[in-house]
Formats: sequence, C-alpha cells, structure tokens
Amino acid sequence: MNKLVLGLPKGSLQEATFSMLQKAGFKVTAGARSYAPNVDDKEIEARLLRAQEISRYVEHGALDAGITGYDWIQENGSNVREVADLIYAKQGLRPVRWVVAVHNDSTIREVKDLAGKRIATEAVGLTRRFLAQHGIEAEVEFSWGATEAKVPELVDAIVELTETGSSLRANNLRIVAEVLQSTTKLIANHAAWADAWKRRKIEQIALLLRGALTAETRVLLKMNAPADKIDSVARILPALHAPTINPLSSGGWCAVESVVEERVVREIIPELKRAGAEGIIEIPLNKVIP
Repeated sequence: MNKLVLGLPKGSLQEATFSMLQKAGFKVTAGARSYAPNVDDKEIEARLLRAQEISRYVEHGALDAGITGYDWIQENGSNVREVADLIYAKQGLRPVRWVVAVHNDSTIREVKDLAGKRIATEAVGLTRRFLAQHGIEAEVEFSWGATEAKVPELVDAIVELTETGSSLRANNLRIVAEVLQSTTKLIANHAAWADAWKRRKIEQIALLLRGALTAETRVLLKMNAPADKIDSVARILPALHAPTINPLSSGGWCAVESVVEERVVREIIPELKRAGAEGIIEIPLNKVIP
C-alpha cells in the first residue's frame, strides 16, 4: 500500500492542527509521549515533531509533507514546495508575527538604535537577516526559552513570536519593529510532489484543510419564506454564490438556504424575519469547498 509520511507540529500548534485535521475529516490521536500519532487513514503515516524541525526533514526527504510555520521554513532556509497557506495559529485564525521588543523604559525607539546591542531570540537566522537588511550590526544570541524575561537585565532587546501581543504587554515590553509575518503552511518534499500518487494525496489533504478553514468563519442558514417575499429575503443573504431556493409541497412557500459569514448572522436574522422569513435555523459547518 502507498504511504504518505506526514509531519505534524508538536507544541503550541499541535492542538489547533489536530482540531483542523478533525474538521477536514482526519481523526488524529497521540499519547502524551507518542511521536507517531495514529491517523484514521491507512495511507497516512504521521510523525509528531517540533515545528522548528519539520521543514528540514521535509527538504531532506525523511518526511513527504508536513505542517509547519512559514517562519521556520525561512529560518531553516528550506527548499520545499509550499502547497497551501493555512491561516490559523494557537489562539485564532490570524497570522503571527516575529517582532523586536524592548523594555518600556528602554532608550531603543527604532531599528537603528539596535546597533551594538545584544538581542536574544530563538530565530537567530531571521534576526540576523533582518538586521543586515537595515545595515545594523548587533550581537544576536540563541535563546533556549523564557526570552521575554531576559529584558532588560540580560539583553537589550528580544525578537519574539507574538499572536496578540498580550504576553509582551504583561512583561512590560513594547514592540519596536516587525521582523516577519508568518502563517501555517502545508509543505511537500519536491520528490514527493513529483510522485503522482503522493501529490494527489497531498492535494487531497490541502483541499480538505482549506475547506475546514473556510468553514471556521461560516454557517448555513436555512429558512422558509412565502413565494411573494423570496426576492426580499434573497437580497438580504450574502451567499457564496446565490441562495438555494426550492418550492415546498405546501403551495405558496419556498425553502431557502445559504452559506454566510458567521459574523453577519446577528445582523441579518432580524432583517430576514422582517422580510417574511420563518423557521430560521443556523447550522455550523465542518467544511466549505468553493
């Protein structure tokens, strides 16, 4: 049987990735100490690794494909195929940022003030390239963790990953500059991508994951409406294409359904009711494939 060896991120992205795969149709289970998660698809053999390492193993062919951050692809300088941009992170559906941060009392106000300073970060390569782009010479050291706690006693600045900025603010830090925006990526080894079967399998995973992500922000609205009110109801619905309208067996009424952005539902349901819609139902979705 053909097998696709897929790297999944251990750590901060793990829970969000397992949840997204579940919605895409793949049930993934892993024990607390397991590095070989079980996937309910006999064609997938999963490996649980740190996101920082996945792009290297994909590039070298130990993994056919993997899910990791764009930041770690850049940090490692990995030559891989970027198959899909999956905009989700630990806390939500947004990109994350690598930023230069300093203590609130620091005299460092802009990038040029970093000249000659000491900077701690886990992303040493990203940081050095950022400084070089700005013509800045500074000392960059690898941080093994607790990076935010090192300012200002041990280092002058840090380059750290942030999603909402709340952790930086809690540690009395402020952002000086943005180094890189990153999203989660599905990547593939070039040889695996050239293999017809593996490429189809990777494209299947990409399609279903995109569908699951699209569904995260959408719901299905279903309702009934008098036939003479259908035009008014349909105008309110911001459908992906157009609402689906079918006549009911009881004359003079129609069933209407439409996929809409969840954020607008609270505004349009009262409008739909006023326009004549009845029996309005909101249904969550697992996947939306355009």
